[in-house]
Amino acid sequence: MGANDVGTGSRPGGRSARVRAAVHRAVQDLVAEGVLTEDLTIPVVAARAGVHATTVYRRWGSLAELLAAVAEHRFTGDVIVPDTGGLAGDLERWASDVARDLTDPDTLALMRASIGAGEAASCACTGDRRAQITAMLDHERRRGGDVPEVDTVVDGVLAPLYYRALFEPAPAQHDGGPAPDARVRALVGNLLGSQVSVSP
Repeated sequence: MGANDVGTGSRPGGRSARVRAAVHRAVQDLVAEGVLTEDLTIPVVAARAGVHATTVYRRWGSLAELLAAVAEHRFTGDVIVPDTGGLAGDLERWASDVARDLTDPDTLALMRASIGAGEAASCACTGDRRAQITAMLDHERRRGGDVPEVDTVVDGVLAPLYYRALFEPAPAQHDGGPAPDARVRALVGNLLGSQVSVSP
């Protein structure tokens, strides 16, 4: 088990779970408030959470490990793997959900803090996404279809969404509408060699 596997062997709902929840919330609140990575330290997090810094160090070891744990918790299970009956439809629906998730300012703030904290925390932002891609490709294999490699989907669909979200200004939202699904369809079409959307 890693340093971010907190609460293992502890009573559900016990003190360990309460400390974990308080520390996770403190990290998310500080990041959402715009605290820069260089100013985000374990003593600062501990003070906001109302726990001793030694408790945080003992459970997570470093700020990078703590941010990795928070990011993994935040990004696990927030986007559902669809099963539309075809890979193009699955990828379009999934990528649209990811794109919408990336319009959340708190999500972006946590991602930026994780990237600034080092490799362990950065990987936590995409680990669940890779697992979701793998699941969709496995669905298509069971249908008898040909599938690209996971890294090909990451490069062709996920990476452009993350790049735009992290490094380009947020587009104007028209009528509070969703993320630009046309862009998602184009990415999936390019990946699969067709510009035709087959999602229902």
